[in-house]
Amino acid sequence: MELRESIDVDFSRYLLVLKRHWKPAAVVFLFTVFLSFVATKFLKPSYGASGKLLFRVPSFQVLGTNLLPSSSEGGDSGDLKSLVSTNNPISTQIEVISSPAILQRTIDTLNLKDKKGEPLEVSSLASAVTMKIIGGTDVLEISYKSPKAEEAAAVVNCIMNFYLEKDIKNNRNEASTTRVFMSKQLPKNRSAVHEAEIALRRFREDNNITDLTEETKSTIAIIGSLEAEINNIQAQLADMTAQNAFLQQKIGLTSQQAIDVSTLSYSPAIQGILTQLNEINRQLAIERSRFSDNSPVIISLESKQANLQLLLQNQIRKTVFHTTIFPPQLLQIGELRQKMIQDFLQVELQSSGTEKRLSSLYKSLYFYRRKMKRIPLLIQTQNELEQKLVVAQSTYQTILKKVQELKLAENRNTTSAQIISVATVPKKAISGTKIILLMAGFTMGLFFAATTILFLELRDKSLKTLKEIKELYGYTLIGMIPLLRKKVVRKDLRHLDTTMVTPHIVVRDEPYSLPSEMYRMIQANLRLLSTGKVPKTIVVTSAISQEGKSTVAANLAMVIAQLGRQVLLIDADMRLPDQHLLWQLKNISGLSNVLAGQAEYGDSITSVIENLDVLTGGTRPPNPLALLDSKQMRTLIADCSVKYDFVIIDTPSVLIGADALTLSQMADGVLLVTRPGVIDFHSANAAKEMLKRSNCNILGLLINGVIEKNEANNYFYHPKEEYLTPENMSRKKKISLNMTN
Repeated sequence: MELRESIDVDFSRYLLVLKRHWKPAAVVFLFTVFLSFVATKFLKPSYGASGKLLFRVPSFQVLGTNLLPSSSEGGDSGDLKSLVSTNNPISTQIEVISSPAILQRTIDTLNLKDKKGEPLEVSSLASAVTMKIIGGTDVLEISYKSPKAEEAAAVVNCIMNFYLEKDIKNNRNEASTTRVFMSKQLPKNRSAVHEAEIALRRFREDNNITDLTEETKSTIAIIGSLEAEINNIQAQLADMTAQNAFLQQKIGLTSQQAIDVSTLSYSPAIQGILTQLNEINRQLAIERSRFSDNSPVIISLESKQANLQLLLQNQIRKTVFHTTIFPPQLLQIGELRQKMIQDFLQVELQSSGTEKRLSSLYKSLYFYRRKMKRIPLLIQTQNELEQKLVVAQSTYQTILKKVQELKLAENRNTTSAQIISVATVPKKAISGTKIILLMAGFTMGLFFAATTILFLELRDKSLKTLKEIKELYGYTLIGMIPLLRKKVVRKDLRHLDTTMVTPHIVVRDEPYSLPSEMYRMIQANLRLLSTGKVPKTIVVTSAISQEGKSTVAANLAMVIAQLGRQVLLIDADMRLPDQHLLWQLKNISGLSNVLAGQAEYGDSITSVIENLDVLTGGTRPPNPLALLDSKQMRTLIADCSVKYDFVIIDTPSVLIGADALTLSQMADGVLLVTRPGVIDFHSANAAKEMLKRSNCNILGLLINGVIEKNEANNYFYHPKEEYLTPENMSRKKKISLNMTN
């Protein structure tokens, strides 16, 4: 719904713009159409002729992979195939057809002349010839317009024939030039093929390569078997290590000690000494039970014991070749311990062999993995060499084939196009030119009319509608006054010999009119919109001059006075006062004289109607603001507020001076008067900022002189039906006459 409303508002805005500027826009539009109509009278009859060319590629393609089309592309070598499926080279051929060489030859052949009788320029002929590709086909239509029917057809036919002749010549030259060039390339390409073959052969010989694919499979299989065997041997080695640790724990010997003990246990000499030593130890134990340690028997046995131990150590040293001291109990072991020592030594020996085998397998695995890493590089190099060989062989075969085909093409009359429709002499002149010119004039008229409206709208910076003013100011709308149409000539200091809307007091002169009722509504709104006390002292001002603030102040004061309220209207615009002109009073003594002490307050006030007194501006002082911002002015307003029910103060415009802002601090509120078509955006915005900074009480906004034709909505349509407007009075007179009859 909101979207629909915004569309309606925008559309109505455009209608209002058109409504404001339709007269100049209509003049521009009609003048443009009139010029186009006049131009059609000077047009001479023109004849148009056209011919058609069907484009196909020649039976050889110099830049293609194959000079002759294959059976899938068109059959035999004499067939033609379409161009449009590629890049539409018809556009290129259009440039060839319109080349200066063909056009100049046409001019010379037909002896074409311009309007001055001079030979026709190539550029003139090029601009007159029209070429158009017929959509979806390979057909080009060539057209030419001329005042002479025969000349139009002759130009088109000459251009097409000269193009075909040039195309045949170009095809032959192209085939010959290309064949010579490619013939020179054959030896180089043959040499390139030979070099590529040699490079591939040397690569295979240097790397001992027969088949890299099979070699890759074999290497992968070997690496897999080596990894499997390594895993198996690692498991066996772990088992042997566990057995070795168990046996070593049981026998309590290192591997070297176990070898020595096993060797000594099998030595007869050592075993004999051990037997004697055991016997001496037995005897020594027996004798010590019988004798003391100092006994000769004990001493003799101990001496034998020491000798046998020394002999044992010497014999051990001779047997195992080192001086390790073994306890005697280790040298005499049983069969079980002997068996454990043998198993321990056997496991130790097997572990050593297994570790050597594992090391050998790791070396083999490392070798094959390095070989595997080199294989991708070898494959890449081999592929590159093979590709170079294939490319060299393919290029050589292609060039060889093209040379053979170009020899045939040199002697053939093949063209890129054929004439499918020759230009005939037209019998009737072209009749659509005038219509086109009139349509162009109509279109340009609309364009210039729209441009005129846009220019006038951009040039006019004023705010034209009630909505624009409300949106800009943002103040409460107190009321609106329709524009008064009565005009007279007014002369004063500001407006010399200017015609303007009469600044009369409509409430007094036309008490039953619509504007009078609008003023009565405004005074009611002022009382109803006040949340607190009713404002008694009201400053009436505007943003700029010519917005009707003085007229509004006078009418508003009279409306309030008619309600029985005591009202004082003060003209505080001491620069250019207006109230004495509106009320037709003398301005010899007024506000400026009272504030300057030159006159008494009571002598300067004039009663214009019952309950309404007017204090005119008085003589113009050198510094009006100094008087208005004085203590006397504050005292005057305070006294008047006590004596009168309402004090209406007419002040200068906000942008002219600080008078209105100064008096706003002494009054209860400010009534801002504005007028569509007079106020502009920048002035309104500046006035709003100044009022905002002054922190004055803005009672509301009164829009004066509302132009009904500029508004999207007719705000005064229904009120006009109720009040004594001239139209209503005339209508009522007619009704009364009819009733009398």
